[in-house]
Amino acid sequence: MPIYEYRCKKCGKQFEAFQGISEPDLKTCKFCRGKVQKMMSLSSFSLKGTGWYATDYKGKTPQAAKPKSAETAESSSASSDASATVKGVGDD
Repeated sequence: MPIYEYRCKKCGKQFEAFQGISEPDLKTCKFCRGKVQKMMSLSSFSLKGTGWYATDYKGKTPQAAKPKSAETAESSSASSDASATVKGVGDD
């Protein structure tokens, strides 16, 4: 069951209440019966252990680009092929 925090508009006291999600918000202060306002509070949610990270994200790596040495070798062989073709055409 979630814990909700309230602040009284009349006496200024803050208090917590265990309430189900479907239950209506409190309307009155438990100390002075004044009107209350529901407050925003920090959650204490944290992921620990080997669960979701190890099974869903840890082993996945993005597709790496080709290493520079392979790219350089491909581009140099492609340029030498192109220059050989150009030389052959011009010699006719």
